[in-house]
Amino acid sequence: MKYISSPHNPLIKKLNLLISKSRVRKKENLFVVSGNRELSRAVEMGYNIDTLFYREGCYEEIVYEDSAYVFELSAALFDRVSMRSGSEEVITILEAKSHYIKDLFINNYSRVLVLEAPEKPGNIGALLRTAAAADWDAVIIANPKTDLYHPQIIRNSMGGVFSIPVATDNTEKVISFLEKNAFNIYAAALDHKAKHFKRVDYPRPLALVFGTEDKGLDQKWLKKVQQIVKIPVKFPIDSLNLSVSAGILMYHCGDQ
Repeated sequence: MKYISSPHNPLIKKLNLLISKSRVRKKENLFVVSGNRELSRAVEMGYNIDTLFYREGCYEEIVYEDSAYVFELSAALFDRVSMRSGSEEVITILEAKSHYIKDLFINNYSRVLVLEAPEKPGNIGALLRTAAAADWDAVIIANPKTDLYHPQIIRNSMGGVFSIPVATDNTEKVISFLEKNAFNIYAAALDHKAKHFKRVDYPRPLALVFGTEDKGLDQKWLKKVQQIVKIPVKFPIDSLNLSVSAGILMYHCGDQ
């Protein structure tokens, strides 16, 4: 087992590039996870470990040493490359998975959250975490603007990115997939046709669609939806954060 203390080591350079560069993650089909909690959830969901780095003195805490190339990092180097501060003990390079919409397993009772062109990794991570916690069946990201394996998405999802099926594709193909599978497409939007979210039913299979906070939902969606819903807010507030709105509606639909 090799000990590494230099930031100029080729493996450390590779690790830093995978953390900071989306194009490198896509090219190598690899991404980085920090922490035992996220790593255990990824392994449970079938992700393969490529390389594992642990903080010196913490080897006894590592339970995946037989599944990867394992390297011990000096405390100073580990803290330098770590994406978090605190008691973190392990950093892992994992093999990415494909996220084709055709591979989603759905049925007549499915509930899927659809996000149109989300850009903020923190929001995406929070939404994945909530969707997994609320026991939804999948998340579909239409017209993605951010790499699914962005470190902030993984961190904010608390491993939720590994705990729920996620598919990505362009808007037209997502709409086609939903229509082909007879989904009831409901959208949350500020629109004169919108109804109070508590005054409608949510039949399954259900696709709940959200746009971005700044631009709202694309007209392509508004022409296809069966119902537009809204969450009332008190003046002078005119809207809610995307992850908050989606959380409210996902849990409300769960009671239907």
